[in-house]
Amino acid sequence: MTQTSSPTGAAAPARSDDGADAIVAAAARARAGGLVITPTDTVYGIGTTAADASAVARLLAAKGRGRQMPPPVLVAGRDQLDGVVADPPPAARALMDALWPGALTIVLDAAPALSWDLGETGGTIAVRMPDHPLALALLRAAGPMAVTSANPTGAEPATDADSAARAFPGRVTGSPDALAAVGAEGDEGGEPSILLIHGGPTPGPVPSTIVSVAGDDAARPRVLREGLIPSPRIEEILAPVLAAATGPSAPAPGSARRPAGEGRA
Repeated sequence: MTQTSSPTGAAAPARSDDGADAIVAAAARARAGGLVITPTDTVYGIGTTAADASAVARLLAAKGRGRQMPPPVLVAGRDQLDGVVADPPPAARALMDALWPGALTIVLDAAPALSWDLGETGGTIAVRMPDHPLALALLRAAGPMAVTSANPTGAEPATDADSAARAFPGRVTGSPDALAAVGAEGDEGGEPSILLIHGGPTPGPVPSTIVSVAGDDAARPRVLREGLIPSPRIEEILAPVLAAATGPSAPAPGSARRPAGEGRA
């Protein structure tokens, strides 16, 4: 694996030109409950396996976030939603057909038997399929991952690898070999070691748009955060679906928007 010097003082990140080796190492780290930083089609994200409650707790701690703000789950395709979400309603399927992979996070009802602990989700789960080759390759190899933007809560999101490394000073390496003796929980001081995949600059800093189709929102989806995909585009996609379900006078999707830079990649 290529190793170069880094202006951040950390080991240089695993670069995309290292190909499959970088993805294999990052996926193994994530599956073991370690933290991985990856580029996405919006900003850089930091994540871990969604199936490990201890790993998700480490992710939230690194972010400086409490359980009241659970991370979304990124997937490589709809097949990875099996057993994770309840049967998606027509509005959700229409949004996936039109905008996945892409900068759209969809909040759905969690599958009744799902045992994951992502935080205080209220029985819902936010899911997204990013449109970035490295992120998709990582997700195919690691499985669904809990991922949030690679910055401390309240800080500007990272749109390049160096910014992502600087967001977690002294905790980031691009060398899987450097993590060989470090468990997923971190070093003796309790600080987790974070593996960084270098994918060049991302299109950010605008994050994904978040739409809820969970519970009652299945009949009247709500835009929780307007991000890269504008609300009129969401309304355009949903209009025929809602009209078919309730008639031509069906209301447009609602809006309960959050600040565009808050939280999710």
